[in-house]
Amino acid sequence: MTDQPPFLTALLKQTGLFTDAQIARILASDLSEGGIPGAVTRLELAKPADFLCRLAEVLGFGYVDLEHTRPTDEALQLLPARAVYQYAALPLAIEDGALRVALSDPFDTAAPDGIRAASGLSVRVSLAPAEEIDKAIRKYYGVGAEAIEKMIEDGRYEVTEEANISKIDVNEMGQEASIVRFVNQIIAEADREGATDIHVEPMETELRIRYRIDGMLHKVDVPPQLNRLKAAIISRLKVMANLDIAEKRLPMDGRIGIRLNNEDIDIRVSTCPTAYGESVSLRLLQKAGNFVRLADLGMSERDYALTNRLITRPNGIILVTGPTGSGKSTSLYAFLHEINKVDVRIMTAEDPIEYEMPGINQVLVRSDIGLTFARALRAFLRQDPDIIMVGEIRDGETAEIAINAALTGHLVFSTLHTNDAAGAFARLVDMGAEPFLVSSAVAGVLAQRLVRRLCPKCRAKIPLRREWWDQPGDPPQDFVYAPVGCDACARTGYKGRGAVFELLEVTERIGSMVIARRSSAEIRKAALEEGMATLRQDGWRKVFSGFTSVEELIRVTEDAR
Repeated sequence: MTDQPPFLTALLKQTGLFTDAQIARILASDLSEGGIPGAVTRLELAKPADFLCRLAEVLGFGYVDLEHTRPTDEALQLLPARAVYQYAALPLAIEDGALRVALSDPFDTAAPDGIRAASGLSVRVSLAPAEEIDKAIRKYYGVGAEAIEKMIEDGRYEVTEEANISKIDVNEMGQEASIVRFVNQIIAEADREGATDIHVEPMETELRIRYRIDGMLHKVDVPPQLNRLKAAIISRLKVMANLDIAEKRLPMDGRIGIRLNNEDIDIRVSTCPTAYGESVSLRLLQKAGNFVRLADLGMSERDYALTNRLITRPNGIILVTGPTGSGKSTSLYAFLHEINKVDVRIMTAEDPIEYEMPGINQVLVRSDIGLTFARALRAFLRQDPDIIMVGEIRDGETAEIAINAALTGHLVFSTLHTNDAAGAFARLVDMGAEPFLVSSAVAGVLAQRLVRRLCPKCRAKIPLRREWWDQPGDPPQDFVYAPVGCDACARTGYKGRGAVFELLEVTERIGSMVIARRSSAEIRKAALEEGMATLRQDGWRKVFSGFTSVEELIRVTEDAR
């Protein structure tokens, strides 16, 4: 490394934030990524905002809090998106014929020169953290703005009439860097935000893109010109998924495999014709993930001990129930991860295979060629398995084979769509299974829902209002926690999700009630008398611990009180 100019050492010393040894570490580090501010952040020697604020004082620059500063429309329109992204600079305002911009590295002389050339104005610099600038650029210019700008300048994909859509050259589009880059940025941003789904929805006057994050939909800030390019963008997604772009009248399904941040991501693609074009939904699935362990699911002591006992049984059916998107697959993978040993043969039938788990034989169900859950399950019984996992029991045939497998010495895991644990028995009987067989085969039913987790950095303690408490007896404490919102949670007050559980063990008493075709309400009452905690009761435990809020608990358990 070349020797750094002495004035850098003097400047860093003037901030009063670092010792001589720390200054030496900063200047000896790699400054190619983010310059000195980037090095300070990576070495965790000071908070970016604190360092840049002090540095601005030393250099005589201004410091700008972008969270409470709104750039003027005149300034935003003056600087093209490509220059904004290239120099990581946010235009703030035009002052006396000069353009004020926010930069994170005051030592990068190329940025002011480039901005001066792009805007035609002299440049005044204010400092702000790189992360805040990046967030503000996405907010005011939209994700992928520079790629959209390039496409419009080229004029190649500006399609405004339905009659012209079929004239797009697909081969050329597949090679076009701008549209590829835009679609890649949308997917990369979704992965960075922790989204599980991307929805690309053509409207009358816009192409709306939304991410589903922690179960809630959030609109993505995109350039306003995007609507002019919606046909090309949707066609690009269909090309990536190997779908026929000439067919716009029928729903279609496909897959995209990509590698992002050294991780393989499988994307399920679904198209559906709407009034203003095809709506495209993308489900992001990590092919290989860090599996959630059973101990990390957040179960109560009673439920954790009982689950451990159930999943180590030699035979029987363990069902996980709940609506779509309630985390059932995560729980099943946690079970499999717990019991996946070299002396156990495990086979799974899944649609789709959400996570690839070493040591397990995973089969992708494909109904289009006749490989249904029932057919896969029949094949498994000739493969000498110890444990079978069926993604979902959807019909009477699958239910019958699963029950027979359990009664012939296999441990079977599967899912059902029911509101609570007690409703699983009636659902199986409705599918045509005999009650006495259900009673003998099913060992336990785990119902669950996902609640958003309160951001641990900003949650606030508030008094528990009496009208919230809906359980018998007095509450164990007089306070709960509420969402506030901060940078760490994107101002939502929540970050991540966790499950609330209701675990029913099929005891002799419960089994007799199933054989007698007793109602779900009666079975539920008996299970409560035997120690089962309802979804709402388990949720209150998590509310009092500060894991989630009362509002979130009520939202997700309103149908399962």
